[in-house]
Amino acid sequence: MMRRAATGLAILMLGAAGPALSAGKLPARDAKIWAAAEGARAEQLKLLEQVVNLDSGTGDVEGGRRVAEVLIPRLKALGMSIETVKAEIDGLPENIVATQTGTGKGRILIIAHLDTVFGPGTVAKWPFRISGDRATGPGVSDEKGGVVEAVYALQILHDLGFKDFKQITLLIESSEERGSPGTRALIDRLIKDADVELNMEPGDPPDAVTVWRKGSTVIGISVKGRAAHAGVAPQDGRNAAEELIHQLWAVEAFPKTGDGMTLNLTLLSAGARNNIIPEDASATFSLRVRDKADAEKVIGAMETSARTTAIPDTKVTVTRQTSFPPLPNNAGTDALAARAEAIYAGLGRTLGRAGNGGASESALAAEAGVPALDGLGPVGGDFHSEKEFLDLTTLTPRLYLLTKLIMELGKAPPPRMTAP
Repeated sequence: MMRRAATGLAILMLGAAGPALSAGKLPARDAKIWAAAEGARAEQLKLLEQVVNLDSGTGDVEGGRRVAEVLIPRLKALGMSIETVKAEIDGLPENIVATQTGTGKGRILIIAHLDTVFGPGTVAKWPFRISGDRATGPGVSDEKGGVVEAVYALQILHDLGFKDFKQITLLIESSEERGSPGTRALIDRLIKDADVELNMEPGDPPDAVTVWRKGSTVIGISVKGRAAHAGVAPQDGRNAAEELIHQLWAVEAFPKTGDGMTLNLTLLSAGARNNIIPEDASATFSLRVRDKADAEKVIGAMETSARTTAIPDTKVTVTRQTSFPPLPNNAGTDALAARAEAIYAGLGRTLGRAGNGGASESALAAEAGVPALDGLGPVGGDFHSEKEFLDLTTLTPRLYLLTKLIMELGKAPPPRMTAP
């Protein structure tokens, strides 16, 4: 999940935040839940260290399975039924679906992911560490901190005997960092049986939940030219790399940063040997949009450019792979954020609202008309780099927040939205 936080001050929605706020009173801290969250801290950190120290980059089948082997027994011990669901494409570990039924009204879907962007061998050179108020390690925030938080929220509810919900489902999926290609049909199935979706992506700094996200599309440009000896007969070649450069200049004007649409070159390849005119060249772009229409504008511009080549006898092809749609600002998410703000206020803390360019499964829930709140994991930063960290000062408050939010939504689930 690539992120560029744009944190803003929340506007409190009194009617959506519950009776206590509507009456002009801030809710008190739930002493029992807070004590349970504080009491869980040492074990929570121990589990976090255990799963961070297991490489599980997307596509690392054995690594993902090792993480699952740690988590599944804990979920079974809470009385949850476990379904391991085969990934929908090859080369990915299974997804975990843990379900528990209760006696109340709300059907709550919690989504987290065990895959990271870090390849095999990363842990050996960069293991889990705590320094001051920060924990570091591959995927410590994105998103193993959120996975562990979800497990311990369910542990607290189990220990307290809380059953005032109709159903809680925890999906721990294995391919989010590639746009969930191994989980898309499963997510669609689970969303149909949910009243609300809570997402365990890390919270936005300094301490905010995520109320909007950009959609993500991967765009590929490939060029076919003609190979030739670079010294003996270069005139017989048709340089695919030079044509690709021409195509790259055609999209140079699109913005690379900002809260709106961004287009960034992420992969580049050309040629096979230093004495051969390149026959093939390719580039990959990461396109992020707040509005789906912007994606069509960018792709349209690329396709138009592809029809005009600077190098004769070359062919340019443009492809797309949509990962997630945008999560737009919407009333359902705002109402959930207001509930979360009220819970946090009971701790004497202020919860902000933010948005960023990292895509997530919450957009799929919102598209289906299911209210979704994202960024409920501990706050972190420097994602997708070897500076990634988790802010330990938010570990216990975020566990308290998630636990209380599940309890409230179990008792009083939100109405479905009109799908955008």
